[in-house]
Formats: sequence, C-alpha cells, structure tokens
Amino acid sequence: MAGSRSIVEALLRVDDIEVVYDGAILAVSGVSLAVPQGGIIALLGANGAGKSTTLKAISGLVRASRAEISRGSIHFKGLASTQTQPSLLVQQGIVHVLEGRHVFPHLTVEENLQSGGFVRRPGRQSLQAGLERIYAWFPRLKEKRKVQAGYTSGGEQQMVAIGRALMTRPSLVLLDEPSMGLAPLIVEEIFEIVSQLNAKEGVSFLVAEQNIPVALKHAHYGYVLETGRVVLSGTAHELLQNNALQDAYLGKTQ
Repeated sequence: MAGSRSIVEALLRVDDIEVVYDGAILAVSGVSLAVPQGGIIALLGANGAGKSTTLKAISGLVRASRAEISRGSIHFKGLASTQTQPSLLVQQGIVHVLEGRHVFPHLTVEENLQSGGFVRRPGRQSLQAGLERIYAWFPRLKEKRKVQAGYTSGGEQQMVAIGRALMTRPSLVLLDEPSMGLAPLIVEEIFEIVSQLNAKEGVSFLVAEQNIPVALKHAHYGYVLETGRVVLSGTAHELLQNNALQDAYLGKTQ
C-alpha cells in the first residue's frame, strides 16, 4: 500500500508541484503524491480536476502543452526528474498512455506495437519476444495484428496504446482515463490486465480515472483531485468507505 511505504522507498515522488499554463493559468496547485514500487495508485476526480496535467508534469509532456512546473519537485527512482526530457524519462522507465486512445491509424496493430519497442533499439529476436509478451496479455491484438489500427474498436485501440507502452519495458505506466468511452465489460478487462501485469511482472501504475468504483477495485491507494488540489487520499478501502469522496467527486462536473 502506498500509505504504508516510506517516502524514501517511493518509485515516484511528487512534492508540492504547481503547474501554470501560458504563464497565467494555474492548473495544478500544491499536489503531492507517491507511487511505491509495485503499486497501483489511482488519481481520481472529475473532468478538469487536474489529473491529466499532473500526469503530463510527471512524464515531461506538460511543456508541449505550453505549461511549466512553477513550483515543487518530482523524483523518479530517487533522482530529480522535473527538467528531464520526455524521451529520456521513457528510457529511464516512465511511459505515458495519453487520454484518448492515441494510435497510428494507418499502421497495423503490430506496427503500432513495434513502434514502442524501438525505443530500446532491440534486435529482431528481442522485438519479436516483446510482441509475443504483449499478445499473451492481449490475445485479441494477436488476432488483429495485420489490421490497420484505425479500423479496430475503441477497446482494441486502448489495448494497442497500452501494449505499445509496455513494449518500452517500463517500471511505471502513467495511464490517463483508460475507461473513457468504453463499454463496462471492456473497461473491466483492461483493468484486470493492469492488475495482472502489476501482480505478475511488478509493473507500477498511476491511473487517472473518473470511474471511481472500477479504479478503486484494482488500486491499492488513491488521491482525489478537485480544482488542481488533492482534497482526499487513502487506501482504496478507506476511500470506498468515505462519504466525502462522493462530495469531492461530484463537486466538479462539467
């Protein structure tokens, strides 16, 4: 559980960060959180609460959105990472699956997956082994491996996006709104795979989600964001039992 690990042991530590867009718009204010090695941590809140901005701050992609971290620090594997380039962070073990099921639509499913593996510059045999690992986790992708990704379903595209991220062999996956727009059965399938990857391969996850019940079913610990601030945190069990969670969540709807 994240709550029972010391801050020194955290794989990822975010301390009191503030993120400002265009030099004027405060999107995140004073957010602190930790992801322990081998943890699944949920970052909960309504649309606009600051979840995506927090993930982008961690992965370094916030600068591509005309924003900057104006205060606070981020440490990954004990090293300061606030100013580290996104490509280097990927090599170090952080991979970000963006909201919206980003795939290369004109490439096949397999070509999309291979593009994730190229980060490590693998040989042909290593790349093929990586593909077979992904196909073992996502059997339906193997069935669709020669299909252009743009012609697959929303759920399959989300699996492609996650599979491509896993091809980088990450220590930490930042997963942004994986349930968005998907049928409940597909959402449960994806979260179950996340749980199994965590349990069997030790991959850590920080999952930004609006779907509180499904996120807390699979997470160990959670943080609730509202208007860019952490308003509640606790173990998954504690949050599920806390009536204030619903107030914090429903207080910011679009």
